[in-house]
Amino acid sequence: MTVKVPTYGRLQFQGNRWVLSEIPPHVAIRLKAMFPRVPKHQTGVFDLPTTDSMSADLQWFIQRYPMDVSSADMERLQLGTSQFEADRIRTEEILMPDWQAPSKHGFRPGYDAYHFQKQAAELWLRKKGLLLGDDVGLGKTISALYGLAGSRYLPAAVVVQAHLPTQWVNEYIVPFTYMTAHIVDGTKPYSLPAANLYVFKYSNIHGWSDIAGTGFFKAVVYDEIQELRNGLDTSKGKAADVFSNNAELRLGASATPVFNYGSEIWNIYQFIDKDVLGPWEEFVREWCKSGPGGKWLVADPDALGSYLRESQVFLRRLRQGRTINTIPIEVDFDQKIADDAEKLARVLAQKVMTGSFVEAGVAARELDAFARLQTGLAKAKSVAVLAKMYLKQGIPILLAGWHRRVYEIWQEELKEFNPMLYTGSESAKQKDRVKKAFINGESDCILISLRSGAGLDGLQKRCSTVIIGEADWAPAVVTQLVGRVDRPGQEADEITVIYPYVNYGSDPTMMAVNAVKKDQARGINDPGLEMPAVYSDESRFKMLAKQFLKEEA
Repeated sequence: MTVKVPTYGRLQFQGNRWVLSEIPPHVAIRLKAMFPRVPKHQTGVFDLPTTDSMSADLQWFIQRYPMDVSSADMERLQLGTSQFEADRIRTEEILMPDWQAPSKHGFRPGYDAYHFQKQAAELWLRKKGLLLGDDVGLGKTISALYGLAGSRYLPAAVVVQAHLPTQWVNEYIVPFTYMTAHIVDGTKPYSLPAANLYVFKYSNIHGWSDIAGTGFFKAVVYDEIQELRNGLDTSKGKAADVFSNNAELRLGASATPVFNYGSEIWNIYQFIDKDVLGPWEEFVREWCKSGPGGKWLVADPDALGSYLRESQVFLRRLRQGRTINTIPIEVDFDQKIADDAEKLARVLAQKVMTGSFVEAGVAARELDAFARLQTGLAKAKSVAVLAKMYLKQGIPILLAGWHRRVYEIWQEELKEFNPMLYTGSESAKQKDRVKKAFINGESDCILISLRSGAGLDGLQKRCSTVIIGEADWAPAVVTQLVGRVDRPGQEADEITVIYPYVNYGSDPTMMAVNAVKKDQARGINDPGLEMPAVYSDESRFKMLAKQFLKEEA
């Protein structure tokens, strides 16, 4: 007697999608539970993308709920499953401690990548698209260069922040490799000289989309890829989309890919591997929940982070860094500035509450910008006093801010210490001069923009103290800034980070919002890890304060 196995619908390959139909209601419920990207309200016919990982999942599903599948479609499904399993095994072998890197040419004698950097490079070559999220100071630049050196993926485009082209060329490409490099100048295309690597700035790639569209660049590396977190809403995002679509290899590098809420990660992967998170609507349905101000938060950051790792498209290794001595300290603020600001703030707040949709939106942005500026101004002199405590003892510092008017106050208050500016207003050449001057001891104080430090290397040779003079809406900004001094080459056992704050203006709100954003980033970056305990030892700080007061008296 032959027992006929019941079937629960039909599975067909159509176009580039798997289509499921004639599914009984109780099986459809299980289908939607396993594949959250299927809309909950959808009935009748369901479609899913054709990827190797999806083939493996569908193969598992139809073992539990058998379906009518043609022999050709079953062969396609099994092939995708086999490729998924084989690729997973090969990739896991790369990440084993005893993995042996294949011999490569392209690095100069006496220079080589570390084993973990070779692993990252090989994984990138295997997957074709990779987000490399290694901790600050772990040499993501070297990993990228090792992947490209001596490969068939040249010439390649390297896209960096405005202050980093010369650092990439002079401190990494030239001394480490035999590859030639050209820093692309401006947005107006010209006849490019022969080179292996073409180094672009995020600010000029929009002028080179037509060249990228020809497939001239076989690979593209996005250094500090959080620059593309706003996706196609910016000109650099639109240009990067062309670069990525026409390159065989795509690498995004950043220790802080999520700057704000976790949904930014979808934009990031549009430039690395569009299939990983699917279309925006599917991503939101599968992973997100509604957040404040119409933002999308990732509902379970740890689950998303685990998924990206299991998909082998996100590689992140942590290092045992130095102790970060975090010292939050409430400082005084200028009451007159606060009183004057309150009057205008009331007017803007009233517009936010009662104005039209457009008026309210404009007023809300103005109120946010105004509150941040006034908060920075109100505490600027108190922050300068903290800076003096260190500078009078000959301790080099980075003093981080955001507003030009705040910098002007600091410059005046600290003029005896020759503070130097490293902000968005300085050219790349000016920034290079400031970096060299600071390292050579010509100044003990850099007034640095909160968002100008990502990727910067060399300051750790002189500095281990950072003062966050103004707050930022993105906690990852501070992580990047501290990473400028907490990296290989730092001789101090401990990094000191001072957070002067006031119980006034924007500081309290920003501190509360940043706590949520930190948890979003932690789950995606490091799923399963608890938020690290904050270490705070004020003993040395109090000794400096005591010495400062004694000298002032």
